[in-house]
This record gives sequence, structure tokens and C-alpha cells, in this order.
Amino acid sequence: MNIALVVLDTLRKDAFDDQFEWLPGRRFERAWATSNWTAPVHAALFTGRYASEVGVHSKANELDCEEPTLAEQLSAAGYTTRAFSANPNVSKRFEFHRGFEEFTGSWKIRQFNTDREVFDWSGFVNDTKGEGPTRYLTALRRCVTEDVDTLASLKQGFDLKFRPDRLGADVPDDGAQASLERIRETEYGDDEFLFLNLMEAHGPYEPPEEYRTVDHEKPSAADALLGEVDVDRDAVRQAYEDSVRYLSDVYREIFAELRAEFDYVITLSDHGELLGEHGHWDHQYGLYPELTHVPLVVWGDDLEGSTDATVSLLDVHRTVLDLADVDGDSRGRNLLSDPGRECLTEYHGLTRWLLDEFEAGDDVETVRKRYDAELAGVALPPSYYGYETEDGWTEHGTADADPRDRFETLRDSLDRRDVEPSRQELSEEALEQLEDLGYA
Repeated sequence: MNIALVVLDTLRKDAFDDQFEWLPGRRFERAWATSNWTAPVHAALFTGRYASEVGVHSKANELDCEEPTLAEQLSAAGYTTRAFSANPNVSKRFEFHRGFEEFTGSWKIRQFNTDREVFDWSGFVNDTKGEGPTRYLTALRRCVTEDVDTLASLKQGFDLKFRPDRLGADVPDDGAQASLERIRETEYGDDEFLFLNLMEAHGPYEPPEEYRTVDHEKPSAADALLGEVDVDRDAVRQAYEDSVRYLSDVYREIFAELRAEFDYVITLSDHGELLGEHGHWDHQYGLYPELTHVPLVVWGDDLEGSTDATVSLLDVHRTVLDLADVDGDSRGRNLLSDPGRECLTEYHGLTRWLLDEFEAGDDVETVRKRYDAELAGVALPPSYYGYETEDGWTEHGTADADPRDRFETLRDSLDRRDVEPSRQELSEEALEQLEDLGYA
């Protein structure tokens, strides 16, 4: 059995409905993410537990829990496990490679896919302009003597000199084309598990030139939280839609390759995006339905049509295990045989990198008080979603059971893992990459 799991990062449900009508398979119209951003959602996908149960959140986003990951379970059962990620948060640096025999990524995660720091070539080149070719001898010495991954640093320097496309200088996109090329080059056997994370819908919303219809200035995460945003909302939204249109086109090619090699292809988004709704942007804050109501499609074995059953991304974990005939604990249910459930959503506060930015100013206490408190929400059959905000409880739809009672019961059932905030240091280049993506 060959199974592919594809995350179309930051793809809103409404944008998916507009641009992905071509995607075949069974559509789950009421699928809910477990959180508002990448790290906790992927932790849930990979463990079958809520992020708070495995200790992955905005202050500690390393997947260092005792629970086995999905890839580890499949690998132990004899599966060949491969991954391609374009998201720095889903990288070796944060231990999301656990269980994958092959874990590669796009240029976006070059600083995050090694156990040690890679020499900061971009900074070095900028600092030594005009010094002539001899500066590269200095760089070579520093790659050997400094506390960096020497081989990875030398390779990156070679790529920068002779293959700048590998570092993002002239790449066509955020990694989708590179993943397509890799899929085409790979010879797949039996019992394969492939995971992809594609970032074409993620900020800063810069698709290939031929897809751009507007010029836009995307607000930074910090300015958005402080309310200091003066942008053309329509232009930003159009830029996002341009990015999704490109993602749809390139994923059509990727999906065609996958369906030729895999028995099942599961396509989903880890979370949505705010484009000015509720006074917010990006996906740094809150559990609004624009963030937590996500697309989910399972293709294979004559699966078609759609269902309004309330399901969670946790259910993907159980479904993959069952398709692979692998035993394992999971909070999820099999999407193909037992759909419909009560789903929690979790917000764990602002990322530590974003708070570090506020620490330099006078607004940190205001921001902490308003935006850094934990929140939760609940989705219930047949159509209910309720969630906490800084202003109180908000709800939509109807439920078969008492929503607040079910919410409290589910939240109390969590076996939370308390972890210390991460102290992991990142290079300036890595932090700049996170800032470009809105996480810092």
C-alpha cells in the first residue's frame, strides 16, 4: 500500500473551494484543524494527539515527545518513508524528520535542515562586497574553523556560486516545482509513505510573475497585532488568491504524478489565513473559523462525493495507520469508516520569536495581556463551531449536545505535557526567514 500525505500550507477553505474543483476524491466539508499554525498542527498529524498533549506549541515547537511519530510507526512496519518540506517549522531543526528515511526540502529550509548551523553566506557576501575573490578563502577557513556544519556550509557556498537557483535567487516558487521534480525522479516501490508540505499559499504571497495581478504590501505580524496596518486589503487578498491559483495549477501536476504511484493521496491544509477579518492578518493569533476550518480530500479506491460529517485533522493519523494496517494509539478516527466526531481547537499564545520582537519596544505587556493567553474552541455535529476570543465566546451553527458542556469535558480530557520554553538559538539568516514568513 502506497500512501501520500500532502499539506497545502495556509490554504483557506474558501480559496480551496474556488480553485481546486478539479481535485478528485472524497471531500470532507467540515474538517477542522487542531490549531492555528504549522507546528502544533503537524505535531497532531504526526502523533494522533493534540499538540498540548505532546508539548508542541508556540514557545516550544520541537517534536521531541516520547510518543512515536507516524513515520516512525510506518518505518518500523517496513514502509519506505520519504518527506519533502518547504516550511522551516517542519524541518530537521525542530525534529520533524523523525522516522523519515529521506527528508529533504526546498531552499526555504536550508538553514533548518541540519543539526548544526550553516555558515551565513548571504551575510558574508553582503559584508565583504568589494574585497575581491580572496574573500572566499576567508569564507573557506571560517567554514572549517567555526562551529558550523562544515560540509553543508561548503555545499551551500558552492550552490551560491554556481547554482544560485538552489538558494532561492531565481527559483520559480517556494518549493512546489522542486518537489515535482523530485517525485518524477524517484523510483517508488511497494509500501511507500510520502509526506509533502507546500508553501505556495503562505505569505508573503509572491507567486511566479505570470500569476501576479497586483502589487501589494503585506502587513507584518507585529504591526497587525498592534493595529498599525494601513494597506490595501483588496490588493493583499488578491495577491493571496493569485498565489492559490498558482498552487492549484502546480499541484494539478504533482497530483497527476502521485496518483500514478500511490494508492491513496490525502490532501489537506494545516490551517487557513486571516486577510483582515476580525481585525487580524496572517495566522499568528486566534481560532477563528477562517483559520481552523480547512480543506481535506482523500483520493483512492473509488472514493468520491462529499460529506458534512464533523472531522478533525487528528483523524488523518488514524486513517493512515489503518490504510497501512499498522497498529498504534490515536485520538483520531478512520475517516473512511467512522467519520464524525467532536473536535477541539487550540491556541497556545504568540510565538517566542514574535514576542522577542515586542520585547524591544514598549508594547510587550499590552500584547502579552491581549494576545498571549491560551484559547480553545470546539466543533460539534451537525454544524456547530464555538471558540474563545479576547472578547469572550463566539459561536456559529447548531449542536446535538450542549456545546459548552462538551467543550469543557473535551478540554478536561487532555493529558497535557508541560515543557520548558525552547532555548534553541537560530542564526540571523534563519530568523530573517521566519520573519519573512510572518513568524517573527
